Amino acid sequence: MAADYRRGFEDLRQEIHRPTLPTTGDLPGWLTGTLIRNGPAQFEVGDQAYNHWFDGHAMLHAFRIGGGSVAYRNRFLESQSRTEALAQGEIVRSEFATDPCMSIFGRVMSLFRPNHPTPTDNASINVARLGDAHMALTATPLPIAFDPDTLETAGVVEYDDEVGADTSTAHPYVEPASGRTLTQMLSFGRQSQYIVGYIDPEGPAREPIARLDVDKPSYMHSFGMTERHVILSEWPLVVDPLSLLAQGKPFIRNFEWEPERGVRFHVLRKRDGSTVATCRAEAAFAFHHVNAFEQDGEILCDVVAHPDASVIEDYFLDRLRGPEPTSGTGHLRRYRLPLEGGPATPERLSEEPLELPRIHEAQARAQSYDYVYGIGERRPGRFSDQLVKIDVKAGTANTWREDGTCPGEPVFVPSPSATSEDEGVVLSVVLDPEAERSFLLVLDAESFAERARAEVPHAIPHGFHGQFFQ
Repeated sequence: MAADYRRGFEDLRQEIHRPTLPTTGDLPGWLTGTLIRNGPAQFEVGDQAYNHWFDGHAMLHAFRIGGGSVAYRNRFLESQSRTEALAQGEIVRSEFATDPCMSIFGRVMSLFRPNHPTPTDNASINVARLGDAHMALTATPLPIAFDPDTLETAGVVEYDDEVGADTSTAHPYVEPASGRTLTQMLSFGRQSQYIVGYIDPEGPAREPIARLDVDKPSYMHSFGMTERHVILSEWPLVVDPLSLLAQGKPFIRNFEWEPERGVRFHVLRKRDGSTVATCRAEAAFAFHHVNAFEQDGEILCDVVAHPDASVIEDYFLDRLRGPEPTSGTGHLRRYRLPLEGGPATPERLSEEPLELPRIHEAQARAQSYDYVYGIGERRPGRFSDQLVKIDVKAGTANTWREDGTCPGEPVFVPSPSATSEDEGVVLSVVLDPEAERSFLLVLDAESFAERARAEVPHAIPHGFHGQFFQ
């Protein structure tokens, strides 16, 4: 039976707390902590609708695991974007692909200028811990702090710096060796700049290590990192900053696909921010970097690649809710980037479709690694109907699927006594559209066999990213 993944793009208005979820199977005794997931849960305000999957109001979902039981709580992130929309009964702030009724100037400034009275702060993409603070993240540099126990919103985190960033990745990295958080930003202007820097949790403040001038910035959802270098991947989906003011379109509608530009990989040295190499490849697109590491005078940079940027169009809600099947995946691709510059050689590492990739962060990040986990598609056009574990070196894959269900991003949690990269569990929130509810799935990461599941009393919409906090 094919899963009706469209159920995952309906609103969830209910906020609940369940101290104990019905649980079956064998939860590992060592598994103690909280999985917090982020994603959109309200796509309409009054008689107005948001246009894109990325636009819906953020909701946090917490699964607290310990002592052989699972507790659950969900709560909307009370951003100003949501608060004002509910108070006025209409969309007030610009989002990724939706604009309210305002002036052309207001449309752009509301999205990109943190000092403007109405920047969007709908942090629906990811969550992270910075020092002692837990934050929800999106592509604007306005993270929102929240209480990890109650999920209560604490407010926008205001950076004490003068970086001047207009966008920021929702995928910062924690360096395994130093514990420092590295991020990538973009400043729009007559002379735009890519910015790479560290976040000081004590400030909080951002400390730029590199600024790279660019005339037509690329849409970058994430970036790559090795032990010594940063990789900025310029996909040929680009924007003329002046068009943001002139055309009056929602943010992403201002970007144009220019395949003749190809892909440019900028390799920057962490130590001083200098450009080490620029490597080029034929046109492609990616949201997510998987991993990167150095080997034999080159960087091996792995991403989930799509042939072009039409996947962004596929994620418009009218398409996702429509009768035509929609794919939610790309393929694992490795680019070999010579440190002296030159052509970037691509190689598909597996034929298994993949998206929302995760690895063993503490052990594999910036190192030669063996495994990547993600959502997959056994039947093309079914968005997400299975989980996959790809052996990067062998190109083989294990899968988990259950008829009629739609699994979400798999999060790897290592066993405290692990001696191998895949010794631990994988956590995924799985939607059962016919039952109109979801469940937390616990897989043994090595065998990819189910160990346990905990039933949630409502359907959780398709989300994006989450983290396991101990």
